[in-house]
Parts: sequence; structure tokens; C-alpha cells
Amino acid sequence: MSPPAPLLLVEGIRKSFFGVEVLHGVSFTLGRGEALGLVGENGSGKSTSMNILGGVHQPDAGTMLVEGQPYRPADPGAAIAAGIAFIHQELNLFGNLTIEDNLFIDNFPRRGGLPFINRSAIRKSTQDHLAQVDLDLAPTTPVARLSQGERQLVEIAKALSRNARLIIFDEPTTSLTRREVARLFGLVAKLKARGIGIIYISHALDDVMAVCERVTVLRDGAVVGTGTSRDLGVPRLISLMVGRSIETIFPQRTAPPRPSDVLAVTNLGQPGVAEAITFTIRAGEVVGLAGLMGSGRSELARMIFGLDPFRSGTIAVEGVELRDPTPARAMAAGIAFLTEDRRGEGLLMEAPIADNAVLASLRSVANALGLIDGKRVAAASRTMAQKVRLSTDRVEDTLVKHLSGGNQQKVVIGKWLMRAPRLFILDEPTRGIDVGAKQEVYRIINALVEAGSAVLLISSEIEELMGLSDRILTISRGELTGGFDRLDFDREAIMTAAAVGADHAKVSS
Repeated sequence: MSPPAPLLLVEGIRKSFFGVEVLHGVSFTLGRGEALGLVGENGSGKSTSMNILGGVHQPDAGTMLVEGQPYRPADPGAAIAAGIAFIHQELNLFGNLTIEDNLFIDNFPRRGGLPFINRSAIRKSTQDHLAQVDLDLAPTTPVARLSQGERQLVEIAKALSRNARLIIFDEPTTSLTRREVARLFGLVAKLKARGIGIIYISHALDDVMAVCERVTVLRDGAVVGTGTSRDLGVPRLISLMVGRSIETIFPQRTAPPRPSDVLAVTNLGQPGVAEAITFTIRAGEVVGLAGLMGSGRSELARMIFGLDPFRSGTIAVEGVELRDPTPARAMAAGIAFLTEDRRGEGLLMEAPIADNAVLASLRSVANALGLIDGKRVAAASRTMAQKVRLSTDRVEDTLVKHLSGGNQQKVVIGKWLMRAPRLFILDEPTRGIDVGAKQEVYRIINALVEAGSAVLLISSEIEELMGLSDRILTISRGELTGGFDRLDFDREAIMTAAAVGADHAKVSS
């Protein structure tokens, strides 16, 4: 007896745009109840492959089979009808409508043959599907009131309402809290137990390893490796994605930190947020800050930059106390702050690159009357684009929303570089960007500290902290719990101190 056909078989898919082939015979399989990670840098072919699977594009060559039957969707509607569902990074929900209306927006059940919506049927069905994703909310709840994690669960419930047998997740954890991530992973496990196949696309490789049984790696439009998560491992994945070993990802610095302190934080305290925090950062030094979600790491950064208040303690920049900090005063003192929410707080998404580039330095592009000079804006933004190696030189007419995540982050960093900061606070600077873009961010950080600036680096990726930092401090429940010099970096010890505290750890401040 022959084995059952896989849930999905993709074989030899090729696709060209304007005479340029972008997919070169992509092949992979997915079994029932299996999660397959699909990873690669931006431009590797992930999106094109998924758009073909979802009926957005038609392949030039190759075959696709779903449960052994030929599959070639003419449009996204045909993909949905075949049981293929997408959970996009930018969730496709209407905030002004209720959960039940979002679930049935294009397929409202009717009362018999009459043109009236069957509200009771909608409500009952919505309740059933919400229960399947463990979301205890009324079907009449407006989506605008939901957290990002709850909205994602509504999207999954919507997929289940359409009898999805294959669900594709695109960067599903980018905007989620750690608790929401754990909840999502638990739900993915339940979906797999029901026989639903999962394609999981993410730049967070640790998440891929945690969720997926197998991983397929794309580079330059071709599959360069497939294997089990256990056999591949994160270092091997990175090597396959970028074509070089992980040891070459982080730039090496030869100049040691200077003896002078750029930042001195002394007994900084805010009830329920920070408890007598004391540390320094020297010129030419990167100090990493490791902590779990809710540990107080971002709150500490916000207090230093004057966004959040503190009740006790002092902050000094190059020996001068920053009294009653506000963002304007912090900026005047030479502090720059890269927020973890680049879309919501770091950029004007509907504005062009040039306008975003000068947001933090408007006075430098104003004329004698205080009016913004368009020529100065254009010149300054072009200089910024070259400095951060932006992928486009059309800074005046390219909207930021049309850039990749990596290039958006370069714009955020670039706008602060124009102020030549003495201290750069970076909160999750590489979240949601690919390995190649990460390396560009690392290059910029390296150039900053070699020029004598100081960097406070907050990251959830321990490898990133260890690869870039001269020292790592750990924070838990608003207290510094450990300090590690570069020669003493130990992944397990750092994670333990960040997770539960380490009374025995000497805080190297």
C-alpha cells in the first residue's frame, strides 16, 4: 500500500518578472499536521513563492499538488476555496467592525432564500470558531478594542471558519508580547494535532526552531537547504541564508572603549518600574541590556530619554546632570533613542524618506527665517541614505511605507545619525528585519562606537547582545541582576540572570 500523498507538494516552480527570473525551480513538501519553516533574506523568493501558492501570481513552470490533486489557483479566492489561508504580518481586519462581521465579511449566511443576514447563525458560528482558538470574547466585540495578539487569533479563527487545511504565517510574532507568543505557539501545536499543515515564515530563527519540524532555506530565488530543525540549528540556518558563517555576521572592533563616561545613571528609581539602578557607559562602548518582556528594560531607556518620569536618582551625560529630562533636553545633551516600535513611533509611514530623515534635526534644514528649506532637506536626506546604504536614492518621492522592514529601520537610524549623537539608545534595533539588513545595522553600530559614541543596546536576541556588546547587564523586575564582561559571556548564565535574577552575580556597572 502506497503512503498517503503529502498535504502540499511544490516542485520546480519558476517565475519571471519583466524577463528576469526570480524563482529558479523552487521545490518543497509539507505533510499533514507538520510545520515547515520557510526562511531567507528579503529578496530570497519567500514572498513570490507564497504569492504563487496563494493565487496572486501564476507560475511560469512547475507543479503544485494539494493532497495529490493538481493545484493551480487562478486568484486568491480559489486558494481560499482550496483551504489555503494566510495570516499576514499586517492583519487584514476591519477595526471598525465586530469580530463576527470580520469573520463573515465576504460570506454572510442568509435566511433561507431571502436577502437578509442570518445574525443568529453568524453569532453561533463565531462563538464556535473563537472557542477553537481559545479566545473568550463576545462575537459583537469591535476589533479596534483588541490587542495585536487577539486580532491574530481572530484571523486564525477566520481561517478555520473557511475550513483551512494549510495556514501560512508571515512574521506572526513581530508585534506580540512574550505571553502572546507563547499563546500562539500553543495554538499552532493544537492546529498541527488536528492535521492542519503550517508554513511558518519568520526572521526570528529561534521561533522557527521552536515551532517547526523541518526548515527550507531560500537564497536568491532557489532552495539552498532543507532539513530537520534539530539537524540544522540556527548557526547553520544563518550560514545557508547569507552564504557565509555566523562568525562573520558581527563586525570586529579593535579599538577598546575610552576611559571617559558618556552616560552615568545613579540610583535611578520609579516605584514599580525601576529600583536603584546604577551603571555607566564609556565612550566607544556598547553595553547590552538583557531582560524578559516586562523586565523594565524599555522603561529604563524611556526614562533616560525623558519619555517616562522617575522619582529618584540622577542621569548625567559626559559629566553634566540631565535635570528634569524631556526628549528635547535629552536630544540637546546628545542622546538619540531608537524606539522598538518603528512603525508607530519612529516613522511617518505616509511621508517620503526625505521628510522622515530630517524629523530629528529640523533646525539644521531651516533657513534664516526658520522655514524648512526643501533643497537642504533633499541634500541632507541623500547624505543620510548614502551613510546607511539605503536601497533607493529616490528619497524625495519614495514613501517610507513602500520600503522593506530593513530599509525602514535604516531610515529611523539615519535620522538620528544626522545629529551625531554621543549616546545612542537602541531598543530592539533588528526586530523584524532579515539577516542581511541586520548586518548593515551592526555595521552602523560599529562605526558609531569606533567614532567615540556610546551605545545602550536592548535586544531579545542573546546572540546579538553577545556579538555586539563589550558588557552585558541583565535586568529583572526593574532591578539590575547581573553584569558580564565580554571575556566572561556565557549564554546560560546571562539568560538565567535575566529570567530569575542572580544574587551571586556581580553587577559590573
